[in-house]
Amino acid sequence: MDKRSTSPTALAGKTALVAGATRGAGRAMAVELGYAGATVYVTGRTTRTSVSEVGRATETIEETAELVTAAGGEGIAVPTDHLEPEQVKALVARIDAERGRLDILVNDLWGADHLLDVGFTTAMWDIPLEQGLRMLRLGVESHIITSHFALPLLIRRPGGLLVEITDGTAESNARYREHFYYDLAKYAPIRMAFALGQELKPKGCTAVCVTPGWLRSEAMLDTHFKVTEENWREGVKKDPHFAISESPAYVARGVAALAADPDVARWNGKSLSSAQLAREYGFTDTDGSQPDCWGYLSAAVYEGRDVDPADYR
Repeated sequence: MDKRSTSPTALAGKTALVAGATRGAGRAMAVELGYAGATVYVTGRTTRTSVSEVGRATETIEETAELVTAAGGEGIAVPTDHLEPEQVKALVARIDAERGRLDILVNDLWGADHLLDVGFTTAMWDIPLEQGLRMLRLGVESHIITSHFALPLLIRRPGGLLVEITDGTAESNARYREHFYYDLAKYAPIRMAFALGQELKPKGCTAVCVTPGWLRSEAMLDTHFKVTEENWREGVKKDPHFAISESPAYVARGVAALAADPDVARWNGKSLSSAQLAREYGFTDTDGSQPDCWGYLSAAVYEGRDVDPADYR
């Protein structure tokens, strides 16, 4: 049975900023926070009049904001390039002026998949330097800039929550991700959550890092597997491991559960997966299952065991 993690009023009166909410997990997290009653500021670079370097005009922050509102919250779209400090400073000033508070900050900034065109397993010295450095700017520097300006507003009230989003748990990212810059970009949020957890704790606030499993993002579905969310299992013909994939709603429910948990401080500084949060808070993916992608990949890929994906759902 499909089970959500929160009630429609769990986050009533709360203000959230989901940085990088144009599509994928960012969009889903914004919508789920809205379902729980929050006011959600959604940011990104793709709008109905401007397309970012990602090159996907089909998803916009305005649409995300409308989905947040339709879910029961209040969605507010603010076009923002999080590598531009003045834009982020202005964004936070607007949130302060309009709401006077920030309870939840989700750093879901990425937008660098197009920079992986040289492929994994390419040696560091064979990757164009400008591509690698751009990946680090998009996946690391943007998070730092956002936290620099947003955390002073977050810490005004005890109970604030910072969620860093990455790809992979601390355990899985202890293995080399087979791309020098991607490896750095995806381990950095884990360390940022740990470090900022130490600094936020005396303020009564919490930082965590959360990862989805194999995410069925829009691009993953229509570009890589040529399927839709409705017939995604057809993608298993191309890659049998795709059977462990999860919808963006799964990790979104995990983030909403964290935001609504009065005892969230017990997770401070930790690296958490969507599957771990599902077990803890009792929610499911939209199909009623609880996929454990990282557990499955550890057994099937890293250990080479013959396992059934169904046993990890």
